[in-house]
Amino acid sequence: MAEVATSATPDQLLVVIDPSARQADGESVRIAKDVLSGGAAHTKVCLPESPEEFTRVLRRRGARRPVVIGDDRALLRAVALLHRQRELDGCALSVVPVGPALGLARSLGLPTGAVAAARAVLDGAVRRLDLLVDDSDGVVLGAVVIPPLAAREAAVREETVGEGAGAESGVAPVHPWLRTCQSLVRTLAAARPVRPAAAPGGGAARLRVEVDGVTLVGLDRSVGSVTVTPGSGGLAEVEVRPASAGPEASPLRARGRTVTVSGAHFRYRADAVVSGPVRTRTWTVREAAWGLTLPG
Repeated sequence: MAEVATSATPDQLLVVIDPSARQADGESVRIAKDVLSGGAAHTKVCLPESPEEFTRVLRRRGARRPVVIGDDRALLRAVALLHRQRELDGCALSVVPVGPALGLARSLGLPTGAVAAARAVLDGAVRRLDLLVDDSDGVVLGAVVIPPLAAREAAVREETVGEGAGAESGVAPVHPWLRTCQSLVRTLAAARPVRPAAAPGGGAARLRVEVDGVTLVGLDRSVGSVTVTPGSGGLAEVEVRPASAGPEASPLRARGRTVTVSGAHFRYRADAVVSGPVRTRTWTVREAAWGLTLPG
C-alpha cells in the first residue's frame, strides 16, 4: 500500500448503488445514503438495474467523485471500467461495502459497517495502491490463485452464503421445491467421483512459473498451487507450493514486477472471478495505479 496521496473532498458525490447491495441489505444502503447525503454539499444518487447501466452511470460521472455502494464484484467492475478507460490515474474510488461478498473489501482495509464506511468516504484519505494487470488487460486487486476452488465446492459455498444472506437481509426465501432440487443436486455432486484433473478442479499440475524472466519452478516439478498478489513498491509477491511431500514441499517465494505462468491448460481465480483455461498468462505490477479512499 502506498502512502496517503490526498485528503478526500466530499463536495460533489456520485453515489452508485449496486443492485446486489439493495437486494442483500436495503437497510444498510439506506443508512449509508443518509450519512453521505448529510455530509456532502451535493450528492447525486443513481440506482442502476444492470451491469451495463452501472457502467453508463460511471462513465457520465463528470466532475463528481464516485462512491460505490456494493460488494467486491461492484468494486471490481468499477476498477476494471476505469482501467479500460485509462482513467484510474485521475479518479479515486470510494466504496461502502454492502452485499454478500466482502472478503476483498476487508483485505483492502475498508470498514464493513454502513456508518463507519460512509464516514470514511467523507473523512478518509485517498491512498494509491498497486494493481496487477494481465496480458488480456484484466485487473487484479487482491490475489491470483491457481488452481481455483473446484466448481462443485464453489457452487456449494455460494449457495450457503446466499441462503445465509437471505435470512439476515430480508431477501425472499428460497421456495421449498427449489431447495429440494438444490439438495438433490448437492447429493448427486457429492456422490460423483472427482477426477484428479491437472488444473480446473485442483490437484497437481505441471506449470512453469517465471518471475522477471527467471524460472522459479519448471515443468519438471508438480505444482500444488500458485498465488500472486500485488505487494508494495511495485513488486508482486509470488508463492508456489509444490505438490510433493517431504522436505522439498516447502513453498517457494519470490518478488518481482512480472509473473508468467505457463504449461498445460489451467484455470485461475483472480479476486472473485474464475478465468481460463489458458496455456500461459502474464501479470505485471502497476505501481500506485489506483486510488481508494480509506479511513485516515
